[in-house]
Amino acid sequence: MTVITNIEDLKKIYERRAPRMFYDYAESGGWSEQTFRENVSDFEKIYFRQRVAVDMTGRSTSTQMIGQDVSMPVALAPVGLTGMQCADGEIKAARAAEKFGVPFTLSTMSINSIEDVAENTEKPFWFQLYVMRDEDYVARLIQRAKDAGCSALVLTLDLQLLAQRHKDLKNGLTAPPKLTIPTMINLATKWRWGLGMLGAKRRNFGNIVGHVKGVTDASSLSDWTAEQFDPQLDWNKVAKLKEQWGGKLILKGIMDVEDAKMALKVGADAIIVSNHGGRQLDGALSSIRALGPILDAVGDQVEVHLDSGIRSGQDVLKAVAMGAKGTYIGRAFTYGLGAMGEEGVTKALEIIHKELDNTMALCGHRDINKVGRDILLVPKGFSGEWA
Repeated sequence: MTVITNIEDLKKIYERRAPRMFYDYAESGGWSEQTFRENVSDFEKIYFRQRVAVDMTGRSTSTQMIGQDVSMPVALAPVGLTGMQCADGEIKAARAAEKFGVPFTLSTMSINSIEDVAENTEKPFWFQLYVMRDEDYVARLIQRAKDAGCSALVLTLDLQLLAQRHKDLKNGLTAPPKLTIPTMINLATKWRWGLGMLGAKRRNFGNIVGHVKGVTDASSLSDWTAEQFDPQLDWNKVAKLKEQWGGKLILKGIMDVEDAKMALKVGADAIIVSNHGGRQLDGALSSIRALGPILDAVGDQVEVHLDSGIRSGQDVLKAVAMGAKGTYIGRAFTYGLGAMGEEGVTKALEIIHKELDNTMALCGHRDINKVGRDILLVPKGFSGEWA
């Protein structure tokens, strides 16, 4: 039996158990994958200052994100196709997050629907919205999130068009899987996954199929989604969507100071410094490098969170010490889900919490809310000195 001590251990089990197309979907970036890699590796360039002979008892990682109490400054990021990584994956991940005391964010491109997750959880979750050309569908989707009691809308701004992800194209990624000969051979080796999927509530995009005129199956869904991401999304539309939603609004995909300032103007409750996990603009800065200038510009006027590249509790602590009020994990919880279902998501959260708590103590702090940049050694020019 594998002794699981870190997120990488979960990833190894996940790779063995998940079908190749869905593993590749999670473990890939856009184009050359430079940004995908540097999201992770740039965290390694930041060092901690160890402090000794301090009282380490009575530690707390509890804080708030957008006014909501959380057991640690971590939320589960919106991840499309989660319900294909594991049967009823969104429901299982949401349950694990709820029990652990951290927010769960449901993707527009989820397999389980908003209603499925609401029926199987007790506390409000967050809903992530992709803006589509079909304004009637978007309006109804927002209303469904309201009806389900979602406590925040996470509006993704960096997917007006889809970047090329080579692995997905080569694998012919679909939900349900496109049954090519290589895919069928691979699926035949994933019997544990297959048995689970036989009993799954859904195997298609639950927020879309049956909610859009003419979209009744995978083939019609593929045609619809290929044309639907709205390339005309601008700040005026963001402002209208905020008004339409009427609740807490988090804007995801902010990587530039000027965009952070615009997010302020439209009244965002929080912004997420995120490059979509390196899946959109390849060659962009890592999120952790982009964080500092954005915090300097707007960090005292809006809550700033960070997504992309977090694989440990130490990464969480580095982001918080630099000034982020919250962080998001996508791949880290997906590894756990694909490896062990709900138990695996819980394990991922436990690992991250233990690393966060332990490292915070060794840096001389007992309260996550009092941690500051003084615990870090950040290289000069880390955020870039550009001509």
